[in-house]
Amino acid sequence: MIRFEDVHKSFGNHEVLKGIDAEVGKGQVVCLIGPSGSGKSTLLRCVNGLETYQKGRITVDTTQVDARASSIHAIRTRVSMVFQRFNLFPNRTALENVMEGPVFVLGEDKREVRERAEGLLARVGLGAKTDAYPASLSGGQQQRVAIARALAMRPQAILFDEPTSALDPEMVGEVLQVMRALAEEHMTMLVVTHEIQFAREVADRVLFLDGGRIVEEGPAREVLHHPRHERTQDFLRRVTHPV
Repeated sequence: MIRFEDVHKSFGNHEVLKGIDAEVGKGQVVCLIGPSGSGKSTLLRCVNGLETYQKGRITVDTTQVDARASSIHAIRTRVSMVFQRFNLFPNRTALENVMEGPVFVLGEDKREVRERAEGLLARVGLGAKTDAYPASLSGGQQQRVAIARALAMRPQAILFDEPTSALDPEMVGEVLQVMRALAEEHMTMLVVTHEIQFAREVADRVLFLDGGRIVEEGPAREVLHHPRHERTQDFLRRVTHPV
């Protein structure tokens, strides 16, 4: 579904991605883990054209991701993204936020989209919040609106960029519950996360990045329970047993 082939990305003289090769199969959940600054979010942003890469190739299904507007539009109609900071329109209700993409990007009929959007908000447990503005919602509720907004585009895959890192601890569970449900429905997901327990329970595969490279990858249970690389072992020890 998503393929990375020798992907390199630099910001000026600083090389952030140093030859990434990886695949996300249809219906798979792949989690990207690693220390801050390892290139995880940058890799995700390269998929939907928020960042350009200088070398290599990224393809979504059969479409290559490049800087052309036609390529970016084609990718964004197939791949949705859920951001760390929600990125909701503050002057629009939860329902209007969810309807935005299908109506104004895809040009779908507003009445049909409204019905779908109401169903999606109910699906993420916010059926009673259709008329609420983001400022009146908790962080967990805002992130669930963002997930409903992503689903409204009927994507083939969803990118999650640390979707729980901006939330208070008690709100993390409600967002992960929605993501678990999506995994059970075989939604293709590429997830940057520090939630190691979530990766253990839900991910098909885990990629551990450090210094712009994939240091270790494999089935989630194998990487997270029996990491082979010393750097992976050290990272997991630090995040699961912090000092």
